[in-house]
Amino acid sequence: MWPIGPLMHEHRLIERLLKVVEGRVDGFRRRQEGDPVFVEQVVGFFRNYADRCHHGKEEDILFRALAGRNLSPELRAVMDGLLDDHALGRKLVGDLAGANQRYQRGDHQALAEVADLLETLTAFYPRHILKEDKVFFFPCMELFSLDEKDSMLKEFWEFDRQLVHEQAVNLVKGLESAG
Repeated sequence: MWPIGPLMHEHRLIERLLKVVEGRVDGFRRRQEGDPVFVEQVVGFFRNYADRCHHGKEEDILFRALAGRNLSPELRAVMDGLLDDHALGRKLVGDLAGANQRYQRGDHQALAEVADLLETLTAFYPRHILKEDKVFFFPCMELFSLDEKDSMLKEFWEFDRQLVHEQAVNLVKGLESAG
C-alpha cells in the first residue's frame, strides 16, 4: 500500500470538508444569504491543500514516476482522466472564488452560483477520490519496488516540508508589501 497511505489520508480530510460544505449550502439557499468568509476558506482549502498539496504530490511525484512505467491502456486512460479532473477542480474553484467576490460586492444573484458551485464540488470530489482510491492507486503500486515506494514516500514528505516553507514565505512577503 505504501506510499499511497498519505494520499488516501489526505482524501479523508477533503471528504470531511465536503460534509461541512454540504451542510452550509443548504443554509445559504434557505436563508438566501451567503457567508463570504466561509467560502474564501473553502476556496483556500481547495487551492492550497487539495490542489497544491495533494494534487501536487500526485502530479509531480506519482504521475511523474508512472510516466516511465509500462501502464496498461486502461490505467493510462484513468491517469489521463485524473489529470483532467484536477484541471476541472481548479476551474470550479476559480469560478467559485469569482462568484464569491461578486457576491461580496453586492451581486446577490451570485449567491445562487456560489451555492451551485459548492454543490458541484461536493458531487465532483467524491467521484474523483473514489476513482483514485479504488481504481488507480492500488494497481499503480504494483509497478514499484519497495525501495521505489520508500523513495516516493520521502519525496512526499519533502514536498510537504517545502510547501509549508513556501506558504510561510509568501505570507511574510504579502504582509511586508502591505506595509
